[in-house]
Amino acid sequence: MRSVPRSVADPLGCNAANVTGTLHVLHAASRQKKKPRVVYASSSSVYGERPDLPKREDQPTAPISPYAATKVAGEVYASVWSRLFGVETVGLRYFNVFGPRQDPKSEYAAVIPRFILWGSAGKPLQVHGDGTQSRDFTYIDNVVSANLLAARANGAAVSGKCYNVGCGSRTSLLEIIALLERMLGRSLTKTHLARRAGDVLHTLADIGQAKSDFGYEPLVEFEEGLGRTVQFFTGRKA
Repeated sequence: MRSVPRSVADPLGCNAANVTGTLHVLHAASRQKKKPRVVYASSSSVYGERPDLPKREDQPTAPISPYAATKVAGEVYASVWSRLFGVETVGLRYFNVFGPRQDPKSEYAAVIPRFILWGSAGKPLQVHGDGTQSRDFTYIDNVVSANLLAARANGAAVSGKCYNVGCGSRTSLLEIIALLERMLGRSLTKTHLARRAGDVLHTLADIGQAKSDFGYEPLVEFEEGLGRTVQFFTGRKA
């Protein structure tokens, strides 16, 4: 269950999917004769509201939502299974993944596909808070690349560890809206709503460790990825 608001609404369901589900995968892996490597999805949300940026893997975790708490629990279980049962585990702390084929219509949809859908339809964009909150938005191609690199990396170097996967830059919601106005060729109106429970204000990834240990580099920077996503949802080349 990947949604912070949904985890607030259904913390038990979130725990069942993200913690118990992860535990089942690790347990199944430990029962294989030849121990497989488990590359699993963690999240930038594990860092919580700590003000220090960029986020580094050696900083303490401080979750502020049930979703984030389940991701911390998954990391702890993976570390235990790596040490105790010899299963190679690699956790990837994704920073706000976006791209084509995200569902923009879900109540829990990510902000970028929803903004594109509303903007292209001439509807007001719903902004939670003042819009200055920022994220290290990570285009899907970068995430796929990180997964493949982590799967192939030297086990002695990566097993039992967690890594940030982002671009190493951040963009505010207001900046996204300005870019979308240019890409969609129209002015966009905004409706400001209350800040959502469990949301953090800013994220920014330090990706140095992933670069060092398995050669991760962002393949697609944010603006290019946003343009590709706009083209997918609207058919319009941004």
